[in-house]
Amino acid sequence: MSGVRVLVGTRKGAFTLTSDGRRDDWTVDGPHFGGWEIYHLTGSPADPDRLYASQSGGWFGQLIQRSDDGGRTWNTMGNDFAYAGDVGEHLWYDGTPRPWEFKRVWHLEPSRHDPDTVYAGAEDAALYVSTDGAQKWTELTALRTHPTGGAWQPGAGGMCLHTIILDPVHADRIYVAISAAGAFRSDDAGASWTPINKGLRSGEIPDGDSEVGHCVHHITQHPSRPDTLFMQKHWDVMRSDDAGASWREVSGNLPSDFGFPIAVHAHEPETLYVVPITSDAQHYPPEGRLRVYRSRTGGDDWEPLTRGLPQSHCYVNVLRDAMAVDTLDPCGIYFGTTGGQVYRSADGGDSWAPIVRDLPAVLSVEVQVLP
Repeated sequence: MSGVRVLVGTRKGAFTLTSDGRRDDWTVDGPHFGGWEIYHLTGSPADPDRLYASQSGGWFGQLIQRSDDGGRTWNTMGNDFAYAGDVGEHLWYDGTPRPWEFKRVWHLEPSRHDPDTVYAGAEDAALYVSTDGAQKWTELTALRTHPTGGAWQPGAGGMCLHTIILDPVHADRIYVAISAAGAFRSDDAGASWTPINKGLRSGEIPDGDSEVGHCVHHITQHPSRPDTLFMQKHWDVMRSDDAGASWREVSGNLPSDFGFPIAVHAHEPETLYVVPITSDAQHYPPEGRLRVYRSRTGGDDWEPLTRGLPQSHCYVNVLRDAMAVDTLDPCGIYFGTTGGQVYRSADGGDSWAPIVRDLPAVLSVEVQVLP
C-alpha cells in the first residue's frame, strides 16, 4: 500500500507527517531547523527522497536546505540570490519609487522530471533557477525587468513571488503570481513574459484591462487540463480556460470571496477547494466557523465542508501555500492553520480530522505519495 508524507513548513521549523495509504495513523517528525521560519518545504516529483526547504531568519538571512533521504538529514545549499544586471526600482506602498531588495524565498518548485532542477520565487519579486540541486542560483531576469516592473507594488505581506507552476504539457511554459503585481506566463522557459491579468478587478483598479497591479493570492491547475487555471485573489475566486488570457469570476455562493489557498481535486478537474476568511482586515473564518468550501462545478456553486472542523470560536487563518492534495483514491485533502493544526480528509473533503495540533503557525503544506 502506498504511503503519504505531508511536508509542513512553520514559523519555527519544519515537520514531516507520515502515514500509510489509509491515512489514519500518523508519525510526526520534527522540528527540523527548530526556531527558524520555514517559508516552504517541498519534495521533488522525480525523486521522493529529495526535499527542499526555504529557511529564513533575521540573523543568518536566507538559506536553502536539501535532504536526499526524505528529511532524515539535511545539507545547507547555495544562497547566492543576487539580482542580476541593473537593479532599478519598483513602486512602494505610497506610490514612490524604491530600489529592488532581496529579502527571502517564498516558494520552491522542483522540476517534474529532474530532481536537481528547482525554481525559487523571491521577495522582492524575482524568479531564480538552479540546475545542480540548489547549489547555485541564476535569476531569470526577463521577469523582474519586464517593462511593467517599475509599476509593481508590494501587497500587505510584501512583494512576493509566491506561486510557480511548471506546465505539465507545454514543456517551456511557466506561470508565476506576484503580490501585488498579478499573474504572468512564459512560453519560452522564462526568456520572456506576458502579463495575464485581463478580467481581474482589484479595489483601486476597476479597469479589467489593467496590465498589472492585482494582488493574486494563489493559482492552481489540473494536469489533465493545463489551460484551465483557478485563482484565489484579494477578493474574488477566478477561472481562466485559455491559459490566463482572460478570467471570469466563480465566487458563486461563497460566504466571503476573500481567502488565500485554492486547490483542485487530483482526479476531478472541476472540483475545487477554498478556505474563505472574513475580509482583508479580519483574517479569520466568517462567524468563527472553520469551513472548507468545495465546488464540483468548476467554481460557480459551493458547498461548506464542516464535519470534524471547529464550528465555533475559531479564529485561525489558512495561508496561500498551506493546502495540498494527494493522488490516492479517494483523494486526500490537507491544510494547516496559523493556530498550528494540520487537518486531513481521506474522502475528498467529506470529513476531516487533525493529524497534529499545536505546531507553530503553519506557512506551507505539501504532500508526497510514497511507493
